[in-house]
Amino acid sequence: MSTVTPPATVASDAENVTPKEGRRKRRRSTGHLKIVPETPELRQRLRDRCREVAAKFDKSTPMTKDEMETVSRGLLADMDMPEGYLGWIMVVLSSEYWRDQVAGVPHSRRLFLLPHCLKHAEGCPADYDEFGMNCKTCGACSIADFRTRAEELGHRVLVAEGSPIVMKIIVSGYVDAVVGVACLNVLEKAIDKILLAGIPCMAVPLLSSDCRNTSVDEDWVREMVMLEHREPQQKTRSYVHLLRGAADIFEPEQLQNLVPKLRGELSLREIKEKLHDGSDALVGIDPIAATEALGLDFVSRGGKYARPFITLAAYDALTGDKGTESGGADVVAKIPDGVKRAALCIETFHKASLVHDDIEDDDTFRYGEQSVHKSHGIPTAINVGDYLIGLGYRLVAGETKTLGPAAVADVLHCLSNAHTRLSEGQGAELVWRDNRDKRLKPIDALKVYALKTAPAFEAALYSGVRLACEAEAYEEPIRGFSRNLGVAFQILNDLKDWQGDADNKLEAGGDVLGGRPTLLWALALASLDADDQAKLLSMASADCGLSDTQRIATVRTLYNKAKVFDQASRLVDKHQQRAEEIADAIEPEPLRRLLYHLVDTVLERPSESAVPLVSISSSLPITAPTKA
Repeated sequence: MSTVTPPATVASDAENVTPKEGRRKRRRSTGHLKIVPETPELRQRLRDRCREVAAKFDKSTPMTKDEMETVSRGLLADMDMPEGYLGWIMVVLSSEYWRDQVAGVPHSRRLFLLPHCLKHAEGCPADYDEFGMNCKTCGACSIADFRTRAEELGHRVLVAEGSPIVMKIIVSGYVDAVVGVACLNVLEKAIDKILLAGIPCMAVPLLSSDCRNTSVDEDWVREMVMLEHREPQQKTRSYVHLLRGAADIFEPEQLQNLVPKLRGELSLREIKEKLHDGSDALVGIDPIAATEALGLDFVSRGGKYARPFITLAAYDALTGDKGTESGGADVVAKIPDGVKRAALCIETFHKASLVHDDIEDDDTFRYGEQSVHKSHGIPTAINVGDYLIGLGYRLVAGETKTLGPAAVADVLHCLSNAHTRLSEGQGAELVWRDNRDKRLKPIDALKVYALKTAPAFEAALYSGVRLACEAEAYEEPIRGFSRNLGVAFQILNDLKDWQGDADNKLEAGGDVLGGRPTLLWALALASLDADDQAKLLSMASADCGLSDTQRIATVRTLYNKAKVFDQASRLVDKHQQRAEEIADAIEPEPLRRLLYHLVDTVLERPSESAVPLVSISSSLPITAPTKA
């Protein structure tokens, strides 16, 4: 009979008993383990046991998903329950783990996340407006009742299905905790990132795992919504302050403080209003100041700001790890401007690459608006991208007095090396795209991936580390970690391309239609016989005589025949394991914890079924996420 092991003990065993095995012993698919216990009595008994177990945990740092799985498996074995309950028990155990932390957040700072699928689609009288579904008190389902009670208590309310918009709401500073209702499929994806960031979260799973005309344990939901506000017994570390700090850099006032305008009389806020008022954008702007205006506007237009977060978090991890504590907001606000400019620099390079990528791929939209070359022409867009590159180097080079000449020189060396490698990787992709011979070896695809994706992670990590301390001992680990993380991330993008992308409304197979080299293409060519290779190669051309839909269907058939999706998934696991092995040896613990966090958040597996945003409460002044 197994025993339940608190997460602190799990982590200790992994580090002290079997350190060579690394952070994870073996990756197991849990997608099929989503059976909901059949009776209310059984569900309550399991929930009570989860509460007993969670009460013994050390809550100083968030549990990882792997620790949660280990404890959940032990709990089920201890109670002689089937493995199929694993997904459900992980949600319930996690909710009990975070109960005290959620209680520590006032009702007015909690987000109540509700699903649309409690309604009965055939007879639901709800209307839809620009905010989505407006529930009516008709008695057909419980959504309106739950929503009314939550709003009376002061909750912000969102009617949606597992959208990334939840993280946008949190990072924007509107709420500090999430309570929700969703099916297990949604909870597995929607809640993971929230919990990994250390954001208090509780959820009640629906009684059907497929999110269709279902029900829920209503007394559990009411109890969760009405959870009394009280100070938690132990506060858990969280990355939310650093996430918010990274996003705040790009607010007009702080951005103008970090990047004092050199041209023109308008403030950044006035520039943004002028460029987005629907009229001729550049009328009234000094022509000499136009490039700066367009560049700064694009830098602040949108995105996840993951790279600046990495820089700030790495710096904090090596200067006391205070930004993750409950008072972390004040600590992050006091991070030196020179460090924030370095974080901003990483984003300007990223945004420059996006401007140029949009030209190379002729993409029409970026962040929900016309791409720069579509709105202002290709020559202007090229120039804006070039300006952003120069701005990035200027931001760091200007900090010699505040950061020290040696640190600035080291960071600039890392940045220039990263910039060069990224351009080499992009150049290799363009050469392949324009070459008549579409053959590609897996090793060459992986080289392109390492050049295109890894440098950004490396530059962001190294900059934060180097500005905190001497970084010579970290250079090789950071390079190896970033290379494996970047390659795994790019392979996951390949896999996601074949599932479509609900957030950006992309159809499956876009890389094939866009003529981009991928590992999937290379793996197929390496596995298929000569006839099928020839058929696949013919699909690279739009002149093959087939429609786009037929081309994608043919390629998908050949990919399935070559089993490339399974091969690619195993390669993701391989590179993830290598990244984690490097992280295992990193000291101090806060930096190691950050690397684990990056693995868990960056390498998000494609969901089994992408579910789009359905509705948003008018009490939240935000919009749906757009192309990043």
